[in-house]
Amino acid sequence: MQTSPIAESRPADLAASAPAAEPGAAANQWSMFSVIRRNGAVMGFEPNKISVAMTKAFLAVGGGQGAVSARVRQLVEELTAQVVSALVRNRPSGGTFHIEDIQDQVELALMRSGEHDVARAYVLYREKRAQERSQSVAAAQPAGKSGLNVSDNGRLRPLDIDALRATIAEAGSNLSIKIDVDGILRETVKNLYDGIPVEEVFKSVILSARALVETDPSYSLVTARLLLHTIRIEVLGEEVSQAGMNQRYAEYFPEFIRKGIENELLDPKLAQFDLPVLAQALKAERDQQFNYLGLQTLYDRYFLHVRGTRIELPQIFFMRVAMGLALNEPQREQRAIEFYEILSSFDFMSSTPTLFNSGTLHSQLSSCYLTTVPDDLASIYDAIKDNALLAKYAGGLGNDWTPVRALRSHIKGTNGESQGVVPFLKVVNDTAVAVNQGGKRKGAVCAYLETWHLDIEEFLELRKNTGDERRRTHDMNTANWIPDLFMKRVMEEGEWTLFSPSDTPDLHDKYGREFEKAYTEYERKTETGELTLFKKIPAVSLWRKMLSMLFETGHPWITFKDPCNIRSPQQHVGVVHSSNLCTEITLNTSDTEIAVCNLGSVNLAAHMVKNAQGQYELDHAKLERTINTAMRMLDNVIDINYYAVDKARNSNMLHRPVGMGMMGFQDCLHLMRVPFASQQAVEFSDRSAEAVCYYAYKASSDLAVERGSYSSFKGSLWDRGILPFDTLAMLREERGGYVDIDQSQTLDWDGLRARIQKNGMRNSNCIAIAPTATIANIIGVSPCIEPTYRNLYVKSNLSGEFTVVNEYLVRDLKALNLWDEVMVSDLKYFDGSLAQIDRIPAELRQLYATAFEVDTRWVVECASRRQKWIDQAQSLNIFMTGVSGKKLDETYKLAWVRALKTTYYLRSSSATNAEKSTGRIGELNAVSTSSPAAGAVAAAAAAAPEPEVLGAVCTMRPGDEGFEECEACQ
Repeated sequence: MQTSPIAESRPADLAASAPAAEPGAAANQWSMFSVIRRNGAVMGFEPNKISVAMTKAFLAVGGGQGAVSARVRQLVEELTAQVVSALVRNRPSGGTFHIEDIQDQVELALMRSGEHDVARAYVLYREKRAQERSQSVAAAQPAGKSGLNVSDNGRLRPLDIDALRATIAEAGSNLSIKIDVDGILRETVKNLYDGIPVEEVFKSVILSARALVETDPSYSLVTARLLLHTIRIEVLGEEVSQAGMNQRYAEYFPEFIRKGIENELLDPKLAQFDLPVLAQALKAERDQQFNYLGLQTLYDRYFLHVRGTRIELPQIFFMRVAMGLALNEPQREQRAIEFYEILSSFDFMSSTPTLFNSGTLHSQLSSCYLTTVPDDLASIYDAIKDNALLAKYAGGLGNDWTPVRALRSHIKGTNGESQGVVPFLKVVNDTAVAVNQGGKRKGAVCAYLETWHLDIEEFLELRKNTGDERRRTHDMNTANWIPDLFMKRVMEEGEWTLFSPSDTPDLHDKYGREFEKAYTEYERKTETGELTLFKKIPAVSLWRKMLSMLFETGHPWITFKDPCNIRSPQQHVGVVHSSNLCTEITLNTSDTEIAVCNLGSVNLAAHMVKNAQGQYELDHAKLERTINTAMRMLDNVIDINYYAVDKARNSNMLHRPVGMGMMGFQDCLHLMRVPFASQQAVEFSDRSAEAVCYYAYKASSDLAVERGSYSSFKGSLWDRGILPFDTLAMLREERGGYVDIDQSQTLDWDGLRARIQKNGMRNSNCIAIAPTATIANIIGVSPCIEPTYRNLYVKSNLSGEFTVVNEYLVRDLKALNLWDEVMVSDLKYFDGSLAQIDRIPAELRQLYATAFEVDTRWVVECASRRQKWIDQAQSLNIFMTGVSGKKLDETYKLAWVRALKTTYYLRSSSATNAEKSTGRIGELNAVSTSSPAAGAVAAAAAAAPEPEVLGAVCTMRPGDEGFEECEACQ
């Protein structure tokens, strides 16, 4: 019998203990990493020791004779690189590895390489040694003792295993599964060393529980509760069980207010509240509803801290936000508790700027600012300065650059020629990078340009990775502001003319038939020679370039000028010249007004209830109660908000717009067991949006009775008895057709119309559906109105990497006894898609189809049904697989005909995925390429036309760190 290679070489032990081959500069590269041996000793991490040990293993399996072949040397080098890469991937700033971690990665690398003899011997030897160690430890170690000491405030004490086990067990209480307490404990202790700081012990517990999230979503709750335990230690200075937290919350809350004011974090007015009354309203049990991603996000980015030490706990955080929004209320305590209730129950969540700053000394609570940039040098740089001031406290920006004259336009003051819009946009881009929202996240801005602007072709290329870098803006967003006349010319294959706004200044403020009349007159002037600076181009050619750049760079986004204006309640006092950073805000701007919007979103999933037939439906009574409170909170933001720019204050006070949105739409469909790609989903989109909008408009009208209508109400569409639904007819008339949208309604809109005409409206605008990427993470639901990205994936953001698993899917698979390790492996292999896992029933594969498997038309149809009720717009990502010019053309034309106002990112994916390098490990239950399901996919792909656009597939995904760059609107 051949001797085990491990008996001779013991690769992982050697990796930790063998002498370094070459000390010096190469070793310094790994100085921030270390290895914990099984006896608790900490050693330096040196990758060359892995190579040495692995080489000895190969030699031992080969009989230990002869020199190492060139093939083995090359293979060992490659495998070592794989092992090291896997180890350091999640520790870019350094850290420790346990000896077992290294062995796990070596074992995995050997198996993947096909060196089965070495891998098999390696596995057997590890198992044998593990049993020997277990027996030795069991015989020598008393119960509850680990033999390790921990450092607690500089003093050593024995690690209390029983207390650690109790903490883990408490984190797993009241869940739908029985968690593996001992497994988490074993993994935790394995990663400890003698003298480890006590806080590192709890980090190890959290990491051990987090690793199990992919096996069951309930472990996300377990991990969150373990994290909560560490937060309590940090804030309160001691370990407190969940059972004791109601008392500790009540005791600590007044102390938090005192600390916050003393450290110049909180508004001193908070001390004027009846703090004992508010403290008694805090509900510690609501801490238990966080998942790991949500709580970690709050901890990292929202909780107030003093010199890096947090002073907030979750329920105190929600109460602080509620108090900040109730500062001007006559019954402050009552309203603060009311606001706290809908925040802490996850029924409604304010936007990120409000959560950041409510109750603080810098109460910049608004989310979005929209500006128009005038055509003179001083005003241009004033606009850039305004951008910086507004961005400093977490505002997202939308800039209308259409008035600025085009390249080669005459400059009267200098008798020179203009360089156009693009050089100024480069300055805007760099300003957004420099002013990174108070050091909390990247600055975020979007520039808008109308399609008739002579610089539009260069504007389309701003995000390209090739060309003159001085005319590229890689860190800002761009969007097309498209008049209906251009779309009609595209539809009719007509010609399009580009102008400089210095020659055609009135086009900027015109829309509908007035725009068409003025535009065709300017085209006539080009023929008579009255206008000499212009360019003619086939409309289809420009449209094709717009779509090509959208596919290649993700920009500029496609937004539509005319429906934003024709359907605007405020068309009597101005013009909508752009949308915002995330394309859901449509408010008037000018050289004297900066539009402001204040956001928050209703969690639709929290308002679902089972009916008598056991089926889920919207709870209208609860939804109305939540929206009444939410609209009051949003209206309060306007008066409390800090305004860095007077033009923003004046505009916000005059019109008082707010933007209440929704999130958890996909969760609702899962609860109702309705596929996204279905007529039932379209109907639910219609009915849910109708309900949200109806109750929001009603709530604003009721607030007008109490507080008065907004100043510019007289003459608005509201005042004239024209509701957002009614404006569809106006749009159809202005376009001369090209509007095809369902007209059904179910609520008493005639009664509401009469109510509004009698009582007025407190807010010029009420509804806007923002992306909600971050606040949806906090409460653990799907973002806004989007389909499921993937059923299992790793999400990366500023707080780290998080495994996300579709809990509804897991619940269904458990019921069918299909949830096991092999299913997890399949989901990983197929990137979270069920389409090729044939042991999952077809109805579940349809129900849990992911975003790139849902035909784009369903996304547009759902959005269309919502848009008919909404007085602003919605952030609508377009997910598309196997992008082609034809598909892009059809999708965005359909969006226009269905009366959408705006669209957001194009999230594109290739029609096929690259072959996995791990071989057949994920194919255990996969549909073969000859199966009916796979055949249908292949047939569809074959039938698709060749792409008419060039460039790489857009890489932005919900799992990527950059995906949340627009979360100023969240």
